[in-house]
Amino acid sequence: MFEKLIPYDVAHLILGEYLDYYHQFKRITKRAKIRFENRDWHGIQGAAKERANLYKSKIEETGEKVKDFLASDIQNRRLWSQVKEMYYEDIMNFNTRNIAETFYNSVFRAVHRSQASADEELMFVHATGTYREFKSTEPIFYTFYLGKSPRSLFEQIFSLYLFDAPFEDIDRDIHYLSLALNQHLEKLHVSPVGLRIEILKSMFFRNKGAYIVGRIIIFNKAFPFVIPLLHEDKGIYADALLSNYDDVSSIFSYNRSYFLVDVDIVTETVDFIRSIVPTKSVGELYNSIGFEKHGKTVFYRDFLRHLEQTEDKFVIAPGIPGMVMLVFTLPSYNMVFKLIRDRFMPPKNVTAEEVKQKYELVNLHDRVGRMTDSHMFQNLVFDITRFSPELLKELQQEVASKITITDKTLEIKHLYVEKRMIPLNIFLENATMKEARSVINDYGKAIKELAAVNIFPGDMLLKNFGVTRLKRVVFYDYDEIGFLTDYNFRRIPKPRDDEEEWSGEPYYHVGANDIFPEEFPKFLIGNPAIKSIFYELHHDLYDQNFGKIPKKSYRQVKSWIPSPIVEGLDSKIFMGIELLAVDV
Repeated sequence: MFEKLIPYDVAHLILGEYLDYYHQFKRITKRAKIRFENRDWHGIQGAAKERANLYKSKIEETGEKVKDFLASDIQNRRLWSQVKEMYYEDIMNFNTRNIAETFYNSVFRAVHRSQASADEELMFVHATGTYREFKSTEPIFYTFYLGKSPRSLFEQIFSLYLFDAPFEDIDRDIHYLSLALNQHLEKLHVSPVGLRIEILKSMFFRNKGAYIVGRIIIFNKAFPFVIPLLHEDKGIYADALLSNYDDVSSIFSYNRSYFLVDVDIVTETVDFIRSIVPTKSVGELYNSIGFEKHGKTVFYRDFLRHLEQTEDKFVIAPGIPGMVMLVFTLPSYNMVFKLIRDRFMPPKNVTAEEVKQKYELVNLHDRVGRMTDSHMFQNLVFDITRFSPELLKELQQEVASKITITDKTLEIKHLYVEKRMIPLNIFLENATMKEARSVINDYGKAIKELAAVNIFPGDMLLKNFGVTRLKRVVFYDYDEIGFLTDYNFRRIPKPRDDEEEWSGEPYYHVGANDIFPEEFPKFLIGNPAIKSIFYELHHDLYDQNFGKIPKKSYRQVKSWIPSPIVEGLDSKIFMGIELLAVDV
C-alpha cells in the first residue's frame, strides 16, 4: 500500500497546488485589461507585485504541506523518484508542462533546503522530451493580409482589440499608423500587397501602457509590428508603430518590469516573441511575460550546456572592485556572478541581510529600464577546476563563509546572476567624444528616470552603472538604493564666519538621510571634459530640486505624430509607458 499510495498522493498534492497557482496567476493577468481601461495605474503595479509574490508564497505553503504529509519520510530518495515519475505522467501533455516542472523543482528545493545544487535524479534539471509542450489547435495569433492601402488593416486590428473606454481619435491614429507602415515598407523596397501580418491575440500590459504585439512577414523573415497604446484623460491613443528590432528589444529588456499578459501555451508565445527579438534568450522572454522562475530554470539549463561545451575559467570581473559585492565572470558567457562580501570596508555600513532586501526591492519595483534584473541562486555547485587561481584566492579571502570547497567542487551558498555589461567608467576610457557625450547624457537620464519612479541610487559613481549592447546606461549596484521620498535633499547652508568656512568638518547638522546635490560635482565624474558635458546636459541634478518627484504627464504634444518628442527622452516609444508609472 505504501509503495503505491504515498508517492502518488505527494505528486497529486504538488500538482493541485500548481494548478491553484496557475489559476491565480491567470486571474491576476486577466484583470490588467480592466485596470488599463479604468486608468488604475496603482492597481496595475499592485497586480505586478502580487503576482511576483504569489509564486514564493505558494511554494512555501506547498513545501510545508509536503513536509507535514511525509514527516520522517521526507528524505526518502526512492519515494521522491516515484513522486517525480508520477508527477510527470500527469503533466506530460499539459500546455504549461515546462512551468509545472519548475514549480515541482521549487517545491523540492523548499523541502530540501540544505541540499547542494540541483539533484538531477529527483528534479527536472534538464528539459524533458522536446522543449515545446505542443502546438495549439487554435492559433494564438490573428492573421491579416495587406492590400494596397494599410488603412483597412488597422481598421480590422482595432475592431478585434476592443476596450471598455473610448479612443481619443481613432481615425487620426489609423492615419498615422498607415503612414508609418508605408514608410517602413518603402525603406525595405517592398510592396504592401499580399504581405502577411500575424498579431498575438493576447495583449501585453505594463504600468501605463498596453501593447499589441505582432510581426510582419517579408521574404519569409519576421519583422516587429508592435503598437503601444496609452490611456490619458481624453481616451486611448496609439503611441507609435514599432518595426525596428532594437526598439522592440528594449521593450522586452531584462532592465524592465515584467508584462501582465494572459497566455495559454507559453512556449508558443515565447517562440513568437523571439521571432521579433532574436537577440533575446528564451529565459529572458519567460521572465518578460511573468514566468521568471521558469526563466531562471531555462537560464540554468543553458548555463550547464555552456559549461559542458567550453573550457575557459571563471575570473574576477573587470572594473573597480565593489566594496560590498565580489563579482566574477566567465569570459565566454555573457553573465556576471555576484556574492556579498563577508566584511564591508568603511564607509559602507549596511548588513548582508539589508543587501538582500535591496535586491528584493529591485525585483518587485518598476525598473523603468534602468535597473538590471537578476536571478538569485543558493547552494550552487561548480567544478573547482573552472576557477582561476586568482579568483579562488579572492573567494577564500573575501567570502569564506559563503563557500564550501572540496577536492573537486566549489559550492556557493548564495549568489546573484546578472547580464554582463561594460562598466560605464571603463566604457568612457575608450569612447570617442561623440560616444562619451551620448552615454553620459543617458547616465543623467537614468538618474532622472529612477527618480521618476521614486528610486534614489545612493551611490551614483560611474562604476556602478553599466552600458548595454544598445548603449543604454543601467544601474546595477543596489547596496545603497532607497526610495527617493525617504531622503532629504538640502542646500549646504552658508557659513556664518571664517571659522565655519575653513572648517575641515561640516559646520552644519547632517542627518542620516540628508543629501546635498551641490556636492555631486566633487566626486561623480573625474574627467574634466566628461564633467563639463554632464554639467551642460544635466546641471539640474546638482540642485536640491533633484529630490522633487515629477508629477506632470510626460505627454507634451497633443497633435499625434508617429515619433512624438518626449520630455527627457530621445526614444519614440516611451511616452509615459515606462516613465512615471504612477504618481508616488
